[in-house]
Amino acid sequence: MLRKLTVLLFFLTLLNLTSAAMSQDQDKIVLTVSGKIATGDTAEFSIGKLEALPHTTIETATPWHDGKVTFEGVLLSDLMNRIGAVGVNAEVTALNDYRAVIPVSDFKASNPILAYKANGQYLTIRDKGPLFIIYPYDDHPEMKTEIFYSRSVWQVRTIVIE
Repeated sequence: MLRKLTVLLFFLTLLNLTSAAMSQDQDKIVLTVSGKIATGDTAEFSIGKLEALPHTTIETATPWHDGKVTFEGVLLSDLMNRIGAVGVNAEVTALNDYRAVIPVSDFKASNPILAYKANGQYLTIRDKGPLFIIYPYDDHPEMKTEIFYSRSVWQVRTIVIE
């Protein structure tokens, strides 16, 4: 009986520590947006702050996944409206310093999202997270080109509005 109680207490402690770590991760800043924005010099977002914004899903196949994936995140057009972005281009930089310049007009015309979940699971760095720009490729086959694929930055860390 004592052994069962010890095992139960161990698992409860582990669950509590995991929940605390997940809570801290929700508050960690994962995105900084700067440049021509109305909200000041920079706007910083945690996963929790991004989840508090209106969100949407895109179910699509990508060149980086097997089969269709359901991505969840915030429309980049909504995020840009939220911070008052007034630039023409968005320079997106990934954790590995990969950079892509995306016309801000893409955000309204093509409806890409800044995804933080894939198939209901938070994106990790190992899974191209914590943030991944996803276009609705299956809804718009004309987007299945190198131009749009190069704009699908994963492990996004900064966006500079120019």
